[in-house]
Amino acid sequence: MISGSHIVIYSQDADADRAFFRDVLGFPSVDAGYGWLIFAMPPGEAAFHPSDKNDSHELYLMCDDLKVEIASLTGKGIACSDIEEERWGSITKIRLPGGGEVGLYQPRHPVFPHPK
Repeated sequence: MISGSHIVIYSQDADADRAFFRDVLGFPSVDAGYGWLIFAMPPGEAAFHPSDKNDSHELYLMCDDLKVEIASLTGKGIACSDIEEERWGSITKIRLPGGGEVGLYQPRHPVFPHPK
């Protein structure tokens, strides 16, 4: 039985991005050894989109109120991109200290009911 998923985010400054997930986003973590943090993530979902190439993946964090989350991040000194309206939800991008980006979005589509 599959019991979970493990997301890998490649970064040019993994230590800075780990600190961002820990200190700014507040995700709890365990130390897998040598300071290598493994983060607990909120319930998730997976979607498969058509593409001309394989092995390209994206991470989107989900929220119930995008404007409230952007205000919270702005209060912590984190800049977000302009909100883009898509048929599936409202989205912004968050620049990570290592140079990459993760998406943050408020879905319009039905979400899977996860136990609280």
